[in-house]
Amino acid sequence: MKVPGYFIVVEGPEGSGKSTLVAELAAWMETSGLEPVRVREPGGTPVAEGARRLLLDPQLDVAPLAEVFLYLAARADLVHRVIRPALEVGGVVLADRFDLSTEIYQVVGRGLDRDMVLAANRAATGGLRPDMTLITDVPPGVGLARQQQGRQALDRLDLENQAFHQRVIEAYLAVEGPGVRHLDGTLPPEQLFAAARDALVADRPDLFSGRNVGTEKQRT
Repeated sequence: MKVPGYFIVVEGPEGSGKSTLVAELAAWMETSGLEPVRVREPGGTPVAEGARRLLLDPQLDVAPLAEVFLYLAARADLVHRVIRPALEVGGVVLADRFDLSTEIYQVVGRGLDRDMVLAANRAATGGLRPDMTLITDVPPGVGLARQQQGRQALDRLDLENQAFHQRVIEAYLAVEGPGVRHLDGTLPPEQLFAAARDALVADRPDLFSGRNVGTEKQRT
């Protein structure tokens, strides 16, 4: 379902650098005159943040079907209250994960029925699709190693077994389609940002041309 604004989603396995990339892109846009609406999944509304706490709590054992419906409830509320209203007035929305995460983690990772999950995802989003999906690809083991080096607390999904994370990584590598761009998540952050920035400029020069120096200026 097409809306007037521009919807960017950054996806990838755990520890692939996507959240850092989202922050870099938001800073670039803000410095160069845009005011993106930045969101994360699950989260972004009181309902969605409540679901996030349950979904990521390493002390909870959540059944796969319950898990997917918690994600979908969070997404439905975020789309209704934040994402769609911003897009309908022509805004730029920058999201850390969206519906592709559910297709990857719950269908490929958990083994839930694909048709059921895709239909439920469409209901939760109201048919909304990203204009650009940037996927940060990393080899197996890289993400967890980064999290451990950064002494980041591991959530319930981080603590899944190696086979689960291997399925997730392979599924992300296989994603293709309109608006999908794969990025090398092993690049240094400044190079990863530059690749993402260039992809956005190429796709929407009317929005982003002439905005190539925002983040670099902040660093000098």
